[in-house]
Amino acid sequence: MKTYFSRRQVLSYSAAAIASTGFNTQAQSPTKIIFGFTAVTDFASIFVGCEEGFFKKRGLDVEPKFIPLNPSIPAAIQSDSLHIGGPTASVYLQAIDGGLDHVVVAGGGMTDKSLTGVGLVARAGSGIRTAQDCIGKKIGVPGFGAYLHVTFRAWLKINKVDPAKVNFVETSFPQHADLIRGGSIDAVVTGDPFMGRILSSGAGYVASYYTTFLPDGMPTILYTARRDWATKNAASVKAFQEGVIEAANFIKKPANNTKVREHIGKYIKLPPEILNTMQISPPGPVSVEKQLTYWVDMMNDQKMLKASPTVANLLFK
Repeated sequence: MKTYFSRRQVLSYSAAAIASTGFNTQAQSPTKIIFGFTAVTDFASIFVGCEEGFFKKRGLDVEPKFIPLNPSIPAAIQSDSLHIGGPTASVYLQAIDGGLDHVVVAGGGMTDKSLTGVGLVARAGSGIRTAQDCIGKKIGVPGFGAYLHVTFRAWLKINKVDPAKVNFVETSFPQHADLIRGGSIDAVVTGDPFMGRILSSGAGYVASYYTTFLPDGMPTILYTARRDWATKNAASVKAFQEGVIEAANFIKKPANNTKVREHIGKYIKLPPEILNTMQISPPGPVSVEKQLTYWVDMMNDQKMLKASPTVANLLFK
């Protein structure tokens, strides 16, 4: 299965994004930044930056807005419904491939081999244990072309399985538990807290923590903006970058663990019992060419890009 994003396809997401989130599309002050996120811990630096005042003290009013499906984020940025958003690296690169002129201004979470909060979760009784068992099965992914979809396809290829032989269904994270329980899909590629809820209910089991094949330190989420907006608001972008870096340093200190989890829970609506056990992706506030090149190579291997971008031009300076 090949996934391409034409300009028309990317822009078509905007109506759905606006309808689902109720964004105010009126012109905002340069210090007002509407930021789009999905329900994963990879956005911890944004949540911490808002709650600890790291953005506010730099003259920014950052307003996080929830987006159900990650591939909707570039279109919402393009339509000015969002000023900055957090697409996965693969979603971002497909948007660029489709003709959008967006730049990376900062980074969210990163890969780490010690993380087991992401995986292939199969329905109880499905019999799925290996990559070969996925052939012909219906598997839910939280966004076509997004991080989990692309990395899962790469894992299948590593294990000599053609991804075209798997039936992928686009499903948002909050739907995963219900779809598994209802039996309408055989498995989901998902992450905590949604993975934990499925496992605790007994409706499914972890068939593979498949992302452990990825090298450490690769960005799972990129914070991106339209190039023209970033250029016009360069001072605000710099302040945002500084706030993200300060938030990342805050997250790295073990003494702040309780506060970090509380801030995450506020935005992705997690109960305390889930918050206390879930893993948090390590923050990577600054993105570099080597990291983006890694994703470009993976996507080219899956024939998901029509042309390789000039990576250096994608990083806002």
